[in-house]
Amino acid sequence: MMRYYFVILVSFLLFSCGSGGSGRQSDKKSEKNMDNNYQVHLITVDPGHFHAALVQKTMYDQVSPTVHLYAPEGPDHLQHIDRINSYNNRADNPTNWNTIIYTGDDFFEKMLEEKAGNVVVLSGNNRKKAEYISRSVNAGLNVLADKPVIISPDDFPALEEAFRVAEEKGILLYDIMTERYEVTTILQKLLSQKEEIFGQLSAGTKEDPAIVKESVHHFSKIVSGTPLQRPAWFFDVEQQGEGMADVTTHLVDLIQWECFPGQLLYPSDVEIADAKRWPTMISKEEFTKVTGINDFPDFLQKDVKNGQLYVYSNGEIIYQIKGIWAKVSVTWNYEAPPGGGDTHYSVMHGSKCDLVIRQGMKENFVPALYVENIKGESLNSFRAKLETTLASLPYNGLETTMAGENVIKIDIPQEYRVTHEEHFGEVTSVFLEYIKAGKLPEWEIKGMITKYYTTTTALRMARENN
Repeated sequence: MMRYYFVILVSFLLFSCGSGGSGRQSDKKSEKNMDNNYQVHLITVDPGHFHAALVQKTMYDQVSPTVHLYAPEGPDHLQHIDRINSYNNRADNPTNWNTIIYTGDDFFEKMLEEKAGNVVVLSGNNRKKAEYISRSVNAGLNVLADKPVIISPDDFPALEEAFRVAEEKGILLYDIMTERYEVTTILQKLLSQKEEIFGQLSAGTKEDPAIVKESVHHFSKIVSGTPLQRPAWFFDVEQQGEGMADVTTHLVDLIQWECFPGQLLYPSDVEIADAKRWPTMISKEEFTKVTGINDFPDFLQKDVKNGQLYVYSNGEIIYQIKGIWAKVSVTWNYEAPPGGGDTHYSVMHGSKCDLVIRQGMKENFVPALYVENIKGESLNSFRAKLETTLASLPYNGLETTMAGENVIKIDIPQEYRVTHEEHFGEVTSVFLEYIKAGKLPEWEIKGMITKYYTTTTALRMARENN
């Protein structure tokens, strides 16, 4: 059954005091008209992943507080509303989003018909994302999409066409690359561009790539202070995507962003040398704990062996981009060790030193940046030069300490330690600046196309190898 809900996300207590609430009725026509005081009006579509809510964890000056949500009725959209409610009702800097909800089997057609906003936010079932993007762009709507925007090599031509149509219509299609905003990654990039410190990026070899990025994730985790409940389809690689086409999107993006800043990159610049994939085994008890569902649903039975669910969430790609050897890998475990969480490892090999990010137990699972394997001059001379360079960067209070023989650690003030959840607001703010400018930089567009060519081409190779 198709239904409209007009919801202002405030507590029932406020509603009972006459201040408005989820039972408020208002004129449908006036609700549908966009307030011209705001440049951007968000439309959230089928929010099956918690990243959709994180876009709204903060308010933005040019974004209307009224957001239209179109989704099939069910637990996904209800969990999304609960998260928005939690932001509206938090004690510290609460938001004031007003969500107008439409549920029904024709939710996507209704969204296209009504065009109640001008930016479609997509974060959910990845099998549907390529279609959602294509149809939204063809309807003249800007799109801000969580990664990955495609999970299959078969969808790559449609993505190229979507970018062509977006350019023709003067609208923006952008994916959410949060890892560009992590401070150790930013500093790794900045230092790699300082020839007096890093020298030149090594070309590397297949066996010893010039740049390596490894990511470890967990199915069971805490988000916004509460245990995350994942939908069952998240464990279906035909819907969520394999790890190689999902999380490695971030890693491939960072390699392009760090090694070739502002440069136009093309699929012809990429050569995949090797790719492999392997599963994480999930027990029925673990599946129930993280989904709330007592048994593996029918659509997952194809992946169940000996009572365990085999999820192909792990993958590795070795490739060359513009002649530079690179390796990315992603591993999904069920749960992090006590006090731990998702982790990131990265190394860039330069002619004068290596820049290394570690996030293990030694670092208390907080990313730390090290300068290692210093070559060509004395340690004291290099360290003095490094401190002078750090003082020139747009970060106050960066210091150095010795962390081992010939290893220098960059000490980063806590004020620059922004959480993963907060990165979504930073990405959205950059996207809003692009909206204000009326276009994306050409390097962003070419980079996205090249990135998804890399992940999906590698996936095809890995499946053939497997």
